[in-house]
Amino acid sequence: MEIQLDTGFQFGLGAFETIAIEEQKLIFLERHLRRLKRAADFLGLGDLRERGLTGKTVEAFLQEENADLRHGGLKIMLSEKNVLFQIRENHYTPEMYEQGFTMAFSKVRRNETSPLVYHKTMNYGDCILEKRAAAARGMQECIFLNTKGEIAEGAVSNVFFVKKGEVLTPKLSCGLLPGIIREYLLEQGEAKEAVITPDELEYFEECFVTNSLMGIMPVRKLGGIKFTKKEKSDILREKMMADEEYRRSSLSYRLC
Repeated sequence: MEIQLDTGFQFGLGAFETIAIEEQKLIFLERHLRRLKRAADFLGLGDLRERGLTGKTVEAFLQEENADLRHGGLKIMLSEKNVLFQIRENHYTPEMYEQGFTMAFSKVRRNETSPLVYHKTMNYGDCILEKRAAAARGMQECIFLNTKGEIAEGAVSNVFFVKKGEVLTPKLSCGLLPGIIREYLLEQGEAKEAVITPDELEYFEECFVTNSLMGIMPVRKLGGIKFTKKEKSDILREKMMADEEYRRSSLSYRLC
């Protein structure tokens, strides 16, 4: 693999997507490519097809790697001079879904006024460092507040709360990446956007987080608040995995 030094690697002005692979299927592939296109347009990285990011190049990479595609992920990295692919493991286990995550609030604030917050860019240092800090404390994830003290998102996830059967997630304007699973749940009418603050948490019965590799993960504790239920997250996970869009994705899907 040859990598050219450019503004992506020098300044973080690149974009990436991590796509779940389940039983030879690239999950929500079209949604990932749409989001990557938005980031590429914002960062001035060019047209995806003209950059050589097509179904054929992805398939050629997967065939060349001869990877185990039963349960993993494909990372696509796009910068000024590079288009890179990487197969990665999916380390989320059935036990994690049974136990649920323990999380804390980060002391770092999300800057809802920064346009970078709304794209999946290589400018990812806050997320990685804060997730490592949470792991050092025995936790699986951390949650960022924005500069107004409103709940924004996790280091690598979007967050949802359940009250009386209603599922709420922070508004996009609170400063967060519009995640693929988040987008799906909102479009399906399974969740609504709201401004949520930490002092409201005691009124919610359930909490879960989402990202493309974990899907929908229940949370048992956030800060000092415990959540004893995970029924809604279990139901939504089963419904999503049975959905036609989730099941139809495949390696032969036309990327561009």
